[in-house]
Amino acid sequence: MRYASIFAAGHRDNSLFRENDPNHLYNPTYLMRRLRSGFRNIGIEINTLDRNVDHDIEFEMYVEGQALTQRKVPKYLLALENPLINSLNTSKEYCLQFDHVFTWNPYIGELANATVLMVPNQVRTQAIPTFAERTIFSCLINANKRFKTDEENDLYEERLRVIRWYEAHHPCDFELYGLGWDKPSPAFTTTEKLMRRVNRLRSQLLGYRPFPSFVGPIANKDTVLLNAKFSFCYENVKDLPNYVTEKIFDSMMAGCVPIYWGANNVTNYIPKECFIDRRDFDSMEVLHAFLKGIDASQYQLYQDAIAQFLQGPQMQLFNADQYVDAIVRKISAQLKVA
Repeated sequence: MRYASIFAAGHRDNSLFRENDPNHLYNPTYLMRRLRSGFRNIGIEINTLDRNVDHDIEFEMYVEGQALTQRKVPKYLLALENPLINSLNTSKEYCLQFDHVFTWNPYIGELANATVLMVPNQVRTQAIPTFAERTIFSCLINANKRFKTDEENDLYEERLRVIRWYEAHHPCDFELYGLGWDKPSPAFTTTEKLMRRVNRLRSQLLGYRPFPSFVGPIANKDTVLLNAKFSFCYENVKDLPNYVTEKIFDSMMAGCVPIYWGANNVTNYIPKECFIDRRDFDSMEVLHAFLKGIDASQYQLYQDAIAQFLQGPQMQLFNADQYVDAIVRKISAQLKVA
C-alpha cells in the first residue's frame, strides 16, 4: 500500500472519514469517505498527517486553502469554499503552488493546473410526500452565522430578513431550524457585542427568544424537508458563477420546492422549472403571495421537474461519485499509477 496525507482544518486521527463529522453537525462525510475509497482502489491510502508519521508519502491533498508543508511531494487542492470564507481559494498565486487544483470557480479554472468541478453532493432517492402531505408551509435550515464585515454579496443578512419578515407578518407559515438560533446573532462591533450580551441575559433570565420562529436543531435535514412545501435555500453569498452548493439539492432530493438565491448562472445547470428564483421577486410580500397561490397541481409540476432533473445527466455534474472519479483519474495519471 502507498500513502498520501490529507489536510482539513480541525481534523486529525482520520476524523473526516468517520460516519459522522465530529466538527460539523450538518457536514456529511460521504465525499471524504468516497474519496478515500476511490484511492484505496488504486492502492493509495489517504490519512490525516498524524496517521502517516511512519509512512513515505506519495502526495498531499489540501481541503481548502491553507499553509503548505515544505515536503517535496506533489500537492493537490480541493477548493470548495467561497472566497469570502477562504480567500486563498481564489488566489491564482496561491493556487499555482499546487500540482493541480480542483475548483468550482471559473476564474481559477483558467489556470493550466486547474480543473473545474462543481461542488459535489451525495445523490440519493427516497419516497417523496405530496403537497397535501406536507404540514410545514416554509422553512429555513442554517446555522446562525454572519460575516464579520459588510460584504456586497452577503446573503447571511438576507436570511435574517426572511426570518424577521415571517415572524412579523406570517409566523404560522414559517419554521426556523439549525444551530445557534436560541442565541442572538453573532456580534463583532463593541455596540453589537453589548446588545448581544443584554439579549443573552434576557434569554437566560427572562425566557426571551431572540428568534421566535426557531423550532430547534435537527440531526437530519430530511426530517424537516420531507414535511415542508418550500425551503429558503440561500447561499452564503450571491452572484458567484458556478457556486451552487448542497442547500438547493438537499431540498430537491426531499421533493421540497427550493426558493433559491445564490449563483448568478444557476439556470445554466438547473432548469427554472425546478425551483423558485428569489431574484424574480421585488419583496418578501410579493414572494409570499406567489407561494400562497401555488396549488397541489402546480406543486406537482415542480416535483416532476425536480425528479426529471435528479435522474438526468445534468445532475451528474454535482454528483460526489463523479467528482471523486475525476480527481482519482487526474492524480493517478500524474503519478503514473496503473
